[in-house]
Amino acid sequence: MIKQLFDVYCREFKLVLHDPGIILFFIFLPLVYPIIYSLIYNPEQVRDVKMVVVDNDRSSISRELVRNLDATQEARVIGYAADLNEARHAMADKKCFSILEIPDGFGRKIGRGEQANAALYCEASLLLRYRGFLMAATNVSQAMGAEILTEKIDRILPLAETITDGDLMPIEYRPMGNIQSGFDSFIMPGVLILILQQCIILAAGMAGGAKRENPRLTGYQGVNEMPSVAMTMLGQMLCYGTILILPVIYLVHYVPLMFSFPMEGNLWEILIFLLPMCIASCGIGFMFQGIVWERESVFVLWVVTSITFLFLSGLTWPRYAMSAGWKFISDCVPATWGLEGFIKMNTNGATLSQVRSCYIPLWILSAIYMVGAYCVQRWIVRPTLFHQDPALPTVK
Repeated sequence: MIKQLFDVYCREFKLVLHDPGIILFFIFLPLVYPIIYSLIYNPEQVRDVKMVVVDNDRSSISRELVRNLDATQEARVIGYAADLNEARHAMADKKCFSILEIPDGFGRKIGRGEQANAALYCEASLLLRYRGFLMAATNVSQAMGAEILTEKIDRILPLAETITDGDLMPIEYRPMGNIQSGFDSFIMPGVLILILQQCIILAAGMAGGAKRENPRLTGYQGVNEMPSVAMTMLGQMLCYGTILILPVIYLVHYVPLMFSFPMEGNLWEILIFLLPMCIASCGIGFMFQGIVWERESVFVLWVVTSITFLFLSGLTWPRYAMSAGWKFISDCVPATWGLEGFIKMNTNGATLSQVRSCYIPLWILSAIYMVGAYCVQRWIVRPTLFHQDPALPTVK
């Protein structure tokens, strides 16, 4: 039995070393993809985005509003426009990405203690810019409102200055894990787990395509001389685990370190947590071998599953907002639980015991998918291979 396991282990290494496609998934995907994605979303925040002001009031309070907005790190006022049409032309020509319109009577309404409104128009081709303008306008309006309210109370009750000095309702924003409040730190920890899952699934799927091709081309014999399905699957998983140990450490430790992502978790606990997700991903890859007849067919699976798993993971749309059917499908994806637990551990510093609500479903999924993979290998993949080569021994 040990010899059979070792034979499968060596044969799978031979396949990987002779197949550039599998090396691509094992090396290029986990090592290069995170760098590409992280560089695309860096810098994480947009700063000093151009803004044009249409000031129809031209009062001291309107000029103060413009100065305060220009002082924020998100917005930079590049000038004034005579009217809204002129400002729209500037936005259409990409000279600015936001328009602040201050209506006539803005200062008088504030002086009378009435509510005064100013319109903010944002170009939404990049939501990070829209988010920055919205945060800047909200913070400035809250600060100015608190200051005006304080002055008004002081005029009514001069002695209240000692009580109402400062913001009457201070708001302090403290992000729990994403310290920089950046898009990269928000999305990339989850994308790392999706990349790991896809790496395993696609490599195992491509190995299934290689089994059906001419051994003289791949240098690989798809069936063991003593054809035990369970032992073959175990040997293949051990081979994949040996190859992936360094890329996994690179993914979950060194990529966050290079790009200053939140790193609060224990590396060894994270690796233990990801173990059942990797096993479940291997099971899915072995199941895909039942429909992958050529190595190139796995690229179709790449396109289909990558987008599907991304949307089901909860990164782009929260899982609690999904319908019951989609939430069930999402629960069946190992990366969904792996992503949620990894973010809690690596970003917020949770321990392995604190993410057991994600850890237990991962072991359940790994058991289910490995049973399914055994059935596919036993009754679909193996009979197909024996039919192609009748000289192979009978299936056990």
